[in-house]
Amino acid sequence: MTASGPSARTTRLRSRMLTALAGDPNGTPPWVLAIEEGDDAGYFPEDGATWVVHGGMGTLVAGIRALLVQALHPGALAGVHDWSRYREDPIGRLSGTVRWVICVTYGSRTQAEAETARVGRLHTRVKGDYTAGDGEVRGYTADASDLVTWVHLAFADAFLRSHEMWGAPIPGGADAYVAEWAAAGRLMRVPEPPTSEAQLRAALEGFRSRGELRRDERVDEVVRFLRKPPFTGAMGLAYRVLFEAAVASLPREWRKMLGLRRSPLPVVTLTRIVLAVSARALGSGPRAQDFARRRLRRLDRERRDA
Repeated sequence: MTASGPSARTTRLRSRMLTALAGDPNGTPPWVLAIEEGDDAGYFPEDGATWVVHGGMGTLVAGIRALLVQALHPGALAGVHDWSRYREDPIGRLSGTVRWVICVTYGSRTQAEAETARVGRLHTRVKGDYTAGDGEVRGYTADASDLVTWVHLAFADAFLRSHEMWGAPIPGGADAYVAEWAAAGRLMRVPEPPTSEAQLRAALEGFRSRGELRRDERVDEVVRFLRKPPFTGAMGLAYRVLFEAAVASLPREWRKMLGLRRSPLPVVTLTRIVLAVSARALGSGPRAQDFARRRLRRLDRERRDA
């Protein structure tokens, strides 16, 4: 970065990353700008556990890890396989998920609930059949309690573990993050989301020990796609490191279920480098947290002036 501002290379990298993450080269689509609006503080405290975890660069690893783990539930995977356009439009699929996470994390409660309702409307048609881990054929819908629970657990675990490996200390520790993010689970109608790290671990292990998870050709297809998505150049090289980081962050039993092995390369260290470069690029412009802070400062002023 020069005295006059970010370099052209940094600007290009930021634009490519924000197009992938937010669907906008400037990172300010209308739903990000709306974070500054609203008349409440939102679901999560400023600079609390959820803000810190979701604002950390470990999220770039966590997104990949969450998708890998989610694929092990044949019901969740059936919904993606049957209804998602991730193969034809992976950027659109990614930016849609990022949109929900950012709006719920940093937006007002009104925005978070509206965004959750938008996602719910997209899911109304998602239904079909799948073969469970025990071989039984079952029906599924996107709002089935076991499926929304599994997606919530995989997400929370991925973001927590990735941040623990590559992020700053979490205010209140892991328990604080799991307890806070349970609010997002309730928004998505997860029955009794975990509120501690121990509960999160137990819930994940419960799915595995009950035989509800399985690996099949659809899982292998998702793994192949996640290993080599349509990213090119420096971004493609960085992504390969992030994919190996996601694999390295998984417990051995989960890697075995996915048919994956840890890379012999120093992935943890290489990931720190990739995340540092990414942080510098993204830090050269406004982020969602900045818009949230503006809303909070406005609300503070309004309370003082009332």
